[in-house]
Amino acid sequence: MRVLNFGSLNIDNVFAVQEFVRPGETLAAKSFSRGAGGKGLNQSIALARAGVSVSHAGKIGPDGIFLKETLSADGVDVSFVDVSPNEFTGSAMIQVSSSGENCIILYGGANQNISRSQIERAFETFSSEDILLIQNEINSLDLIMHKAAEKGMRIFFNPAPMTDNVFELPLNLVDTFIVNEIEGAMLARSEDDVLQVLRQKYSNSNILLTLGSRGAFYLAKGEVKPVFSPACKVEKVVDTTAAGDTFTGYFISGIIRGLSPADALLLASQAAALCISAPGASSSIPRFFFPVKKSLAKKAM
Repeated sequence: MRVLNFGSLNIDNVFAVQEFVRPGETLAAKSFSRGAGGKGLNQSIALARAGVSVSHAGKIGPDGIFLKETLSADGVDVSFVDVSPNEFTGSAMIQVSSSGENCIILYGGANQNISRSQIERAFETFSSEDILLIQNEINSLDLIMHKAAEKGMRIFFNPAPMTDNVFELPLNLVDTFIVNEIEGAMLARSEDDVLQVLRQKYSNSNILLTLGSRGAFYLAKGEVKPVFSPACKVEKVVDTTAAGDTFTGYFISGIIRGLSPADALLLASQAAALCISAPGASSSIPRFFFPVKKSLAKKAM
């Protein structure tokens, strides 16, 4: 089983600050770094480091060649990453506070110019045995979802960042929604019992709802009672960037391995805990290739 991740590739410009800058304020950053990022790239790296066979499809400009090299170095198939000579690569400005929290400004760049021909080429070698993973940082998601459905692929959708255009997509095709608390409430259009509202709206889909330090819920299609997993504890939160992407990649890897939802949540929780214990985006995603049982997870933390 393979995963086709049709997603974003960004150049991350990261500023470490004491506190987030306020309107009209100028702050001196404690440090600056530039690296590989984008929800799509991060999730492909998480999948690859979890031992999954993953192909990344997306678009960059000449300034983002190192992103393609970064993916390839982790074993991700980059045959479907196109380079557009006249476009800028997507980019992000990330502030990371002394408490480890982050705020992000995104510029779509080449991520927003995925062509029909690229989409058709990417799907040629995939089948009903495979999975499509998408986020909400590229264009033409509707066409991508329909192509996956034609192939009989399971669609895992992380609608982040959550915007109104998500409701224009063929959401009935989604096998599994992956949302955090804010995205879940926006998708449900309700803050009351988000899981059950989503169950009513999308009865044919699985729902994975992450709550950060409070853990995560998984509600399988056809079920009314969700599975819950607490978050793994960490001694110090260094940087929360890519924690959600790490969780997503490792959860999917657990499902592919045939783990129960509870064990897949546990595996993802440990991976996310390791991620936030280190600085950086893709550089902080952990690497291990075996299902983590509860005793091992406790010992590792």
